[in-house]
Amino acid sequence: MGDVTMVCMTQPEVLIVQHVPWEKPGRILDSLEDLQIPTQTVCIVKEKKPDLPDFKELAGVVIMGGPMGAQDYDKYPGLKAEEKLARAAVSVGKPVLGICLGHQIIAGALGAKLSHGKEPEIGFAPIKRVDKHDYFSMWSKELNVLHWHNDVVGLPEGAQLLARSANTKNQAFRAGSALGLQFHLEVTATLLDEWLAEPTMTEGMKKSQIAKIRDDFAEYDPQLQPLADQVFSGFAARCNTYMQTLQAR
Repeated sequence: MGDVTMVCMTQPEVLIVQHVPWEKPGRILDSLEDLQIPTQTVCIVKEKKPDLPDFKELAGVVIMGGPMGAQDYDKYPGLKAEEKLARAAVSVGKPVLGICLGHQIIAGALGAKLSHGKEPEIGFAPIKRVDKHDYFSMWSKELNVLHWHNDVVGLPEGAQLLARSANTKNQAFRAGSALGLQFHLEVTATLLDEWLAEPTMTEGMKKSQIAKIRDDFAEYDPQLQPLADQVFSGFAARCNTYMQTLQAR
């Protein structure tokens, strides 16, 4: 019998890019795990030449939020690698999801302009749906969601604007296989507790402001959870379909 060459096949997975320990994927991870989709979480924001998984084996990419600016390249050189990753994923149709900073990174990677907002948006405030998409088929016209950002980003050329708020034109967009959300549907009650216990998240906030965020979460989350489940399960389903195409090669 001749020599037999064993080929080790890499299991496709979804890559989750975090920037700080407390900005976790929350409900996004729940939806991926519901479909038994393998994930790997990395933090590469301070690395000039990050060691990333094999791009060809990625079934999807999630880019989370963080306190840094999307173009703070000098202090956080890994942001350039994240932009490159997002752009490459969209170019081949891999599902991509960006939350807050991740939303800005993806939009910037696709050519949109980043700028400082008129004022910070922190806490619950309404956004308006401006276009329909199957990700948001159950979304009412106006919805109170959790915001936590200073910067804003424009709409990439050719992208579909899905939602806006009084101070932020681009609250949600779709561009090819990418979905960007400036707001935070991923946050669970447990995750919110972590945020509010993190000094950098609540710096400069009064106790009354923190208490209002807790109260508003209790009021609005029952309405947000079904939407979050729809959005993130839809993303997970797209990742699952892409994973099956990789496995069928």
